[in-house]
Formats: sequence, structure tokens, C-alpha cells
Amino acid sequence: MKRRTFLITLAGGAVFAWWLKPGDQGAPYNPYFQALNRLLREQGPGRPVVLIDRQRLAANCERLIKALPTGRALRIVAKSLPSLPLIREVMALTGSHRVMVFHQPFINALAEAEPDCDLLLGKPMPVNAAALFYQEFYKESSQKPAGERFDPQRQLQWLIDTPERLNEYLRLAQGLHQRLRVNLEIDVGLHRGGLTDPAQLDELIAIIHAHPQHLELAGLMGYDAHVGKLPAIVESRQQSHRKAQAAYQGFIDHLYRRAPHYRDRPLTFNGAGSPTILLHGDETPLNELSAGSCLLKPSDFDLESLSAFQPAVFIAAPVLKHLTGLHLPGPLPVGQAWALWNPNRRETYFIYGGYWKATPVSPAGITANKLYGVSTNQMMYNGSPASALTTGDMIFFRPTQSESVLLQFGNLLVLDPTRHGDFRVHGAWPPLPQGAD
Repeated sequence: MKRRTFLITLAGGAVFAWWLKPGDQGAPYNPYFQALNRLLREQGPGRPVVLIDRQRLAANCERLIKALPTGRALRIVAKSLPSLPLIREVMALTGSHRVMVFHQPFINALAEAEPDCDLLLGKPMPVNAAALFYQEFYKESSQKPAGERFDPQRQLQWLIDTPERLNEYLRLAQGLHQRLRVNLEIDVGLHRGGLTDPAQLDELIAIIHAHPQHLELAGLMGYDAHVGKLPAIVESRQQSHRKAQAAYQGFIDHLYRRAPHYRDRPLTFNGAGSPTILLHGDETPLNELSAGSCLLKPSDFDLESLSAFQPAVFIAAPVLKHLTGLHLPGPLPVGQAWALWNPNRRETYFIYGGYWKATPVSPAGITANKLYGVSTNQMMYNGSPASALTTGDMIFFRPTQSESVLLQFGNLLVLDPTRHGDFRVHGAWPPLPQGAD
């Protein structure tokens, strides 16, 4: 190769390498997170904590209620808001006392604390879990006056997906000498279980009608979480939604043909969820719609349909150690080279805890160091000097979901904004119980 060609190639390679060089993504806290950081440095617990912005939660509740189709009720999803005071707050803000539950200890906690609530199971439970509910319920409720007790025969709907499970619940009801209300799970396209053909209703209805003293049909539940998940080239969200609604309507029509007297009964036709609730208009066959996650809006719910909703939940983790530079274990200066190449790796932070279902949101430009590895004790994050972060400051995260993450940190720290742009602590809300060991 000629010398001139070599120099041109070398220069071109250098330009290309410079073009690939990462830009500085760092920036200090914006005013919102600066106020949160100031509060937590002064009054925080000194450990990772979940923060609930009460003002944003209220605004999201208002948006949701205004968007519901005419005449449709909201059912609050407890697993997405797994704290009794949090559920009570949402009940007060939305006016709904209907709750969807997915965990036996949650059923008992809500029945004990909110005797006026109406509970619908969100998944079919093993009959042993149902039996444990009644065992614990009667032990707890025996201390209450009759008029102040939750009444499972009126206020609780068990979800049933097969004739086999229905017969298990029938035997439980016979052993308890009481009637169980059952809601039938139908498959409207998600293919995660439930009845796949309206004709399958016949066998279940026959069992229910044969044992009126022990079983009562409460309604249908069909979850449509698949809507919008397929690539648009395969099926548009609108097409998928129409097909799901048509499938649901087919089950309702078959039920009414098979047993016309149900037309005059207040059955529950439940469905939807945060990703799809705003797709349901006045034409929906459902008479109640479920949602929960959109009210806190973890990052998995950054969807076009929920663009008007604000994130209302964060994790704050204290920076335990701030080190200038990137010093990775081993004999080679990989860390120094990496930091020289990427300005977003020039500061190192070890936080209290880590490895949650969450991603850093503030300060800007903070990222985990996957080469160093993950840790639930002291996880490493890197950032640029522009992030202006030091020991004792907080790294703020957005959880990707709320249903399990909010159960990992103890009490939720609930905050109200002040007129001066700061925050004050409204209270500490305990999570719902997970059950005895």
C-alpha cells in the first residue's frame, strides 16, 4: 500500500472511530428529582425505598374515571397496587369498591379490612388456597358483629376455568355448608387457559344448576392482554381488539340462549387491563373494566394508549460510594480505557441494594455496569461527571412493573408536593401481607 493511501485510510478510520464515540448523556437532577433528593437526604430512611407521588396518583385516577365508557364500572387490580392504604386511596379517588385479587393472603386482608368491598379472583386458585381463605376468614370474622362482616356468599367470586376445578370447588362448598359464587374464565384470544368455545359453557352451567345450594354463577371474565402485542403487519391492534370483543359477545349470547333467566340477573362481565382499558368504548360487551398499573405507571406501561398518564412510583437508592474513574478487577486497564472512550463511564457509584426490576431515571445518563456484574447488595452504576452525583445522593429508578417490586422494600413512602416545589411526607403505607412462612 502506498504511504499516501495508508495515511488516508488511517485518518478515515480515526474519523469513523470518533464518530462512533459515545456522547455525554449526563445531566444533573431536574427540579422534580432535585426536590426528592433533598427530602430523602434530610428525612429519608437511609435505605432503598419506594416513593409514591400522591398528586400524580390522584391525577391518573381522574383521567381513568373520565375515560371509562358510559355505564361501566372500574375494578381495581390489587396486585398492581399491593398495599391496603394504597388500594383505599384509589377506592376513595375512583369511587369503586370492586377489587380484583390474585393472592390468597390479599383476599383475607381485604375481606378483613374492607368489609364492603366486592372481590373477584383474577386467576383460578388451587382449591387448597380457597379452603385456607375460609379457614382464616371465619377465625378473623368471628370477633366482628354480623353487620360488619364481609359476606363471601355475596361479595366474593372465585374464578373457574374447567369442569374439574368447578367440581373441586363444589366439594369445598359442600364441606363448608355454604354457597360459592363462581365466575367463569373465557379465552378471548390470549390463549392462557379458560373456555375456548361458548359451547363449553353448557357443562359448567349444568353443574351449577344441579347444585343451587352450593354454587351460583356470578359472571364471566375474559382478559385481553394479547391485544396490540402482535406486529401490526400480522394483525392491527384494532383488529385484535374487535376479535376479542366479538369472542366475548359470543359467550354472552350463548349463555343467554342456554339460560335466558340470566338476562334478568346482575352478572359480572369483566375484562380489560391497563394496556387495553382505554380501547373499550360504549360498544364493549363488558360491564366492568379492570385496571391498576396505569395509576402508578411503571415503565412497562409506557404505551401510546396511556400517554396522558404520569409515572407516580419510583425507587430511590442511596449512593454508598462514589469513585472517580472506572476501576474494574483484573490486571488489564479495561476500566480506564472504557472511561476514556465513553464519558458516561467516568464516575462509579455503588448503591445500597440493586438488581431490581427497574431502570435508572435520574440523574440522566446513569447506567448499570454489566461487565462488573449484578448485585442485590451493592450494585455498580456508572455516569458522567455532568450527573453531579456524590455519596449520600439518591439514584432514582422507575420500576418496570409494580406487582412484585412494591413488595420488596417494606413501607411505601407516600409524598405530597408543596406550593414551593418541594415534597413533604404524607405517610408510610405498608404492603399487603404475603402469607405466613
